[in-house]
Amino acid sequence: MSTVSAAATPGTVLADAVFPARRVLARDTALVIGGAVLTGLAAQLSVPVPGSPVPVTGQTFAALLVGTSLGARRGFLSLALYTLVGMAGVPWFAEGSSGAAMPSFGYVLGMLLAATVVGALARRGGDRGVLRTAGTMAVGSAVTYAVGVPYLALATHTSLGEAVAAGLTPFLIGDALKAALAMGALPAAWKLVGRRG
Repeated sequence: MSTVSAAATPGTVLADAVFPARRVLARDTALVIGGAVLTGLAAQLSVPVPGSPVPVTGQTFAALLVGTSLGARRGFLSLALYTLVGMAGVPWFAEGSSGAAMPSFGYVLGMLLAATVVGALARRGGDRGVLRTAGTMAVGSAVTYAVGVPYLALATHTSLGEAVAAGLTPFLIGDALKAALAMGALPAAWKLVGRRG
């Protein structure tokens, strides 16, 4: 199947269009591992936020890109690998941390779910246009916060309102910038794939 016909096929995600399947298991394994590594590397781009135990990182952006690019199943597996390896002690969570005891671990769990959700949306064309990509990224961010903020409240023994103030509000501008990057990058990648074929 050519790249153009792969890109035009309903249910195709970017990874399927860029890496047509010959050896599906080998390709999918490499994509899952690559997505986990990308997320781990992006987590090291970390800036502390005064008054919050949660830093600004590149890992949420990477997790959403992994989900949209790989699709729900591979996105889930990639973030599950990232999560399990980090829990086992590899220091590739934000700020070089590992384990499940940190207050921000709920965001890691949220990203696991978010990658799955945005991957499913991408299979329905949620990454093909600017506005659809913005919507897909907004849904992914909302899913991440829906898990991360309550976990933060429980882990720090604070109210939900305090957790929102420390673990959501300071990140909204950064999330808007990440969504803007995705709004440009993903539709442009689809156009490039279509021209290449």
